[in-house]
Amino acid sequence: MLSGNSPPTVHSSVKMESLKECDQAPISDIESVCQCGAIKDSPRLSEVKHASPEDAKSSDLPDGQQKIDINVPPTLNQIRSSDFLNDSATTHDGSPEIIGNGNVGSTERSSPGAEEDEKVASEKLKKKTTFSDEVPENVKATLRLSPSMSSNINNYDACENSFPRVNGNPMMEEAWERLNKSYVYYKGKPVGTLAAMDPSAETLNYNQVFVRDFVPTGLACLMKSPMESDIVKNFLVKTLHLQGWEKRIDNFTLGEGVMPASFRVRFDAAQGKESLLADFGGSAIGRVAPVDSGFWWIILLRAYTKCTRDHTLSSEPIVQRGIKLILNLCLSDGFDTFPTLLCADGCSMIDRRMGIYGYPIEIQALFYFALRCAQQMLDAEKGKEFIERIDRRIEALSFHIREYFWLDHTQLNIIYRYKTEEYSHTAVNKFNVIPESIPEWVFDFMPLRGGYFIGNVSPARMDFRWFLVGNCIAILSSLATHSQATAIMDLIDERWEDLIGEMPLKITYPALEGHHWRIVTGFDPKNTTWSYHNGGSWPVLLWLLTAACIKTGRPQMAKRAIELVEKRLSKDGWPEYYDGKSGRYIGKQARKYQTWSISGYLIAKMMIENPANISMISLEEDKKIAKPRLSRSSSF
Repeated sequence: MLSGNSPPTVHSSVKMESLKECDQAPISDIESVCQCGAIKDSPRLSEVKHASPEDAKSSDLPDGQQKIDINVPPTLNQIRSSDFLNDSATTHDGSPEIIGNGNVGSTERSSPGAEEDEKVASEKLKKKTTFSDEVPENVKATLRLSPSMSSNINNYDACENSFPRVNGNPMMEEAWERLNKSYVYYKGKPVGTLAAMDPSAETLNYNQVFVRDFVPTGLACLMKSPMESDIVKNFLVKTLHLQGWEKRIDNFTLGEGVMPASFRVRFDAAQGKESLLADFGGSAIGRVAPVDSGFWWIILLRAYTKCTRDHTLSSEPIVQRGIKLILNLCLSDGFDTFPTLLCADGCSMIDRRMGIYGYPIEIQALFYFALRCAQQMLDAEKGKEFIERIDRRIEALSFHIREYFWLDHTQLNIIYRYKTEEYSHTAVNKFNVIPESIPEWVFDFMPLRGGYFIGNVSPARMDFRWFLVGNCIAILSSLATHSQATAIMDLIDERWEDLIGEMPLKITYPALEGHHWRIVTGFDPKNTTWSYHNGGSWPVLLWLLTAACIKTGRPQMAKRAIELVEKRLSKDGWPEYYDGKSGRYIGKQARKYQTWSISGYLIAKMMIENPANISMISLEEDKKIAKPRLSRSSSF
């Protein structure tokens, strides 16, 4: 729900001794250094006219239903790239190279007798835009060496033209138009996108910019040709500002590194100024802080840096400090006996009570991904201490997840035969899991070929449910080994009807039912069986599946899922989620024209057309992680 409180004061003190140097560092200009294409038909909110500073008389975003004004604001190229952090900032020189589609010139037929030569020339011209020739050598090398890429990277040339380009695809054209109309402007600059623009539903907090929701939009803007990097940079900078606020819920102050779940633009008519209002969980369902926001922010920052090759942003002292604040929340010493992060229910994309408290796989995979991204961006000298802490945590975390969260047919049989009440370090059943607690559905769901990371592992408890986000992120971050990544994709293929159905993709499987649903969700009327987070189908997850398919060398599987989405998503009004065991029905409370449903489809299409785009969101196996000294079998 929207908060009506005035923005908090900036937190001026820094509690971490190691960060004092960063506090005194000057804040350089954050300049847009990429050429951005013009946004056509982008809307301005009727209550907040963000097109230019002259429009400062606009009103605040109300709590009620939003009206969309389709007047065209200035394009990104027309907006001055001044620093959000300092009114008198200077600019950086130079501009980075960007990964983009090459421009292919046209050939002119000289004579009828040259027709055969023209065909040969045409084929050569087509190859100029293929993956192998278009991408810089360092990017090609990175993808080619992927341990989980099971097919020759050059084979993607053959699938480049399988889908029409934007100009020949009405659904993609509509998607881009609607995405542009969701842009939110602050002081004349785009800083994010509305969560949804459904004129038929109550606004609630869908008129805010959510951190996790914007990530697909940011990636889509980076993959677009020409690239639209300004909105991504502006988003990263403004959310970093919000991190610096003093965050209080009741009488308790949250940690400095907590990133907001969402923010909105507010206009003060009396002062004639725009301001940002952030929600750090105080207005959320259950009042839970978003653990995943900081991780997604680091992942998007790395994607921006890799795509634009603009290292000036990530090297800014204030950005380095922001990364360290996030890491300090996660790497602090405590009472933990596991390297995983202990979390409350509702702290991630599943932001309602769904029994994911403990050590949910989605958070653990994002944690690992963010650690590795931060490892690449931290200053080697000033961030040496954090890099060493990251190295130690990554090694322990990867071993723990790979060993204790992994489930396949063989491991299921081992758990089925567990003995209980074992003591000492020689115990096989290390978490004292009672075999009788294994749900019946697992035995039928688990194929002979395939496996997955289960939802949660904690003392005397294993959540055997399938969670798509955690498993796909594990593949992209290389938390999953090559054999585990292959097994995950095998499982999806074997259980296509259950996990994909008529509308991709199940966020979790299976759904909670009956008495179990009543106990775990507390009679949640939104998370009913096969709805919303409880077994609902979410089109936004298409981009994660597509990226995992490409990395594991299975683009045809991704194309099959995309074809299912294209049959209905646009006709149904781009809903947030679908209900039913097969995903046949539009969600009971689903908002239409959901922004990340639109951007998720766009990313999937652009990755299939140009698999080089996966380099933004994929990491290679960390060769520094030594083979574990301890293995599961050593305890027998």
